[in-house]
Amino acid sequence: MSNSYAPDFAQWTLDAIREEGAILSWLEEQRFEWSKTTAYALEQILSGKTIILITDEKHKWLETYILSSLNTALLERPMIPIISIDNICVHYNNINGGEMIDILDDMIALSYKEDYFFWYIGKGDDKRSDIAKRRDNSYYWIFDEDFNNAFTLKSYDKDLDIKLLQLYRLFDASLNATMFGEVDASS
Repeated sequence: MSNSYAPDFAQWTLDAIREEGAILSWLEEQRFEWSKTTAYALEQILSGKTIILITDEKHKWLETYILSSLNTALLERPMIPIISIDNICVHYNNINGGEMIDILDDMIALSYKEDYFFWYIGKGDDKRSDIAKRRDNSYYWIFDEDFNNAFTLKSYDKDLDIKLLQLYRLFDASLNATMFGEVDASS
């Protein structure tokens, strides 16, 4: 839903960061990277695409949190289609090599009629990121690697877990704002 009176997404993000005060000040200098990547993911969600969530093993806790929080009954918004890669392919950790990833990717494409995107959270060099890196429309919170359409963090940051939860909170607020026309993610 486009609202001609809504602020652009980068400005809305800056306002949201500043509204949180010092707790999110670390994100202010990375807001353009955040805005660009997140706006594209939000556009895909609003167009009805399913999110296929993938995390590295160390961040499975965040996957569990996102899966249980995104569609909580307390929210007053439509449910968002989201699923873990591990629910699609129980043996995902055992997939090795390009051919096996191709087979899985083909199965997912057939199952979801190309109406999906991967959201990867974790280290850039983790093999669990391989399937997401094959698609141009994937969304990343990636550690220790610069990658196209990725929001980059440092895995050795002592506050990483706190930052990830803060990012999720901002993502959730951004989703609400775009769904209810407070901001236009395409701007």
